[in-house]
Amino acid sequence: MLVTYYDCYNVLSKVYSDKTYIKQALSSTQVEPLNKARVTKICYGVLDKDITLEYFLSKLCSKSPKLAIKTLLKIGLYSINYLKTPPHVVTDNLVSLAKKMGKGGVSGFINAVLRNFTRTQIELPSGNDVLSLSIRYSCPDFIIKRLIDSYGLEVALDFLSYDEDKTYIRFNTGIDGAKYLAENNVEFAKTPFDNSFEVKHFPLNDDFYSGLYTFQSIGSVAICSVFSGGNSLLDTCSAPGGKAVFLSDKYKSVTACDIHEHRVELIKSYANRMNKQNITAMVKDSTIFNLEFENSFDGVLCDVPCSGTGVMKDNPDIKLNRTDNAISEIVKTQLKILENSARYLKKGGELVYSTCSVMREENDGVIEKFIANNSGFEVVDCNSNLPHLKTKFGLQFLPYLSLGAGFYLSKIKRK
Repeated sequence: MLVTYYDCYNVLSKVYSDKTYIKQALSSTQVEPLNKARVTKICYGVLDKDITLEYFLSKLCSKSPKLAIKTLLKIGLYSINYLKTPPHVVTDNLVSLAKKMGKGGVSGFINAVLRNFTRTQIELPSGNDVLSLSIRYSCPDFIIKRLIDSYGLEVALDFLSYDEDKTYIRFNTGIDGAKYLAENNVEFAKTPFDNSFEVKHFPLNDDFYSGLYTFQSIGSVAICSVFSGGNSLLDTCSAPGGKAVFLSDKYKSVTACDIHEHRVELIKSYANRMNKQNITAMVKDSTIFNLEFENSFDGVLCDVPCSGTGVMKDNPDIKLNRTDNAISEIVKTQLKILENSARYLKKGGELVYSTCSVMREENDGVIEKFIANNSGFEVVDCNSNLPHLKTKFGLQFLPYLSLGAGFYLSKIKRK
């Protein structure tokens, strides 16, 4: 356990001190292979519950501890409160770790705080004011304000209280996914989409690398499902390439772009693994208009950078790094990409604008501005088999309603 906590400390220190994304922090930290799953669970959990853990510490400490000590304490509080690890095991190991790290002078403080937490029943605020909800659901207050303004308190509470981990896989063309899972004794449930399944305790095996299946979120599948198909598709912000690979079965050719070379390599690797030969991946900045693409595509996927507020469970560092002001800047980038991308459509072509956000400003708000300034385009009514909320200009998927998906899409047609 001591080694596990040390690995957790090293990962979380990168996130808290250097503002490193959790996925990068994990991949760049040497972690004992046997501990990888548990370290990942603890690190994601600590970040997911960070605001609540800060509240606990405010009740247990007269002043805020230094960051290194606070990180150790958060690991301990999370392990005791959420993983139900025996308190004496957590306390003994973290005290020993502090000494090994040369922080023996605070080992008594760590011992006292964790033991006090075990003895003290700290009640979380029960009200429905923004501050109480922020502490109780460990979510930044500005996100809660926007949720309530956009959807009302009831939907906001449903969104905040959803706390399930779901894993989805999609099988490649020609593979009978249900038969495969049954033959391999995998517990699974069908989804509203063909050959896409929710799975439990599914071990990654060699069939993944040979392209029989891939892991793909249900929201991503829902976005791809609304495309009609045709000759040519442009995926403007494609990496790592899951949607481009899916849509390569609907279009004769797919052009997949991303701004960074290393991310374009991810697209190429994904396409090769899934045996898709009709995808061309290239480095392009979608915020800059590309004259070569003008009037060239039957379909365009505009899956823009966003706040990620619909997928905070998978990316809990969003809660640390996003600010209210940042969303305004994100919206400017989204609108610029959309306006460029729309010009790449042929007449009669269709564009799907999508985000993994639940913020109305990034979703209907962007579409409203675009339509107001571009008379040659119109919003097309569309539907999805995945449960959703119908908005003025598109479909909003919310985790509690949509099998864990927190995505938005709007379909636009060039007149």
